Amino acid sequence: MISLLGAMRKQMNGAVANTMRYYGADYGLNYGVSLPTIRSIAQAEERNHQLALYLYKQQVRELRLAALHIADPTLLTPDSLDVWAEGIINSEVAEEMAFALLRYADSLPKIFAEWASSDNELLAYAALRSAAATAFGREVEVVAQTIEAVDRFHSSRIIAQAAVAVLAAAYEHNPEARHAVEQAISGLNDSLSASYVKEEMAWRMELVQ
Repeated sequence: MISLLGAMRKQMNGAVANTMRYYGADYGLNYGVSLPTIRSIAQAEERNHQLALYLYKQQVRELRLAALHIADPTLLTPDSLDVWAEGIINSEVAEEMAFALLRYADSLPKIFAEWASSDNELLAYAALRSAAATAFGREVEVVAQTIEAVDRFHSSRIIAQAAVAVLAAAYEHNPEARHAVEQAISGLNDSLSASYVKEEMAWRMELVQ
């Protein structure tokens, strides 16, 4: 941890950290290191799940995000989700969780089912983002759960954006899911999230056709 922290400190950017706090991404201690740099430093380390869990619990932005690249996705199970869920304090952690860890987990289908149906917006967001990055996310049942999340978080911009990513991937890469996507979109309720999804998917589906 000390070694990683030292490497992060060398790349610190106070202006970026202050901007992130202004937009609500307050971690406690934040060096303002760019995500590509955090990823590069973390990926130079070997997978170490216990170390990752320890880093993830620290109130330091860079260590929490680095932990997601050091954790072993094969050890991420539905029974071990609580600690990871508690650490998702903003959309940045949710996105990095999806990008670095969830999409590689063998247990993603079970995790997705639990998080996508959660009343916690950030957990649902992480689930949708991870599904959008995998072949699993193109299945018909995932389309249905994605639409349910849009209806549940009817005024959430981030849920709407993640839903478009899932639906667009399913529509483009899985012909069997196209009818399900079309039906699901036509059945959306009137809401801010639904309107965004409908508008974005309209031109995306037209491009595929």
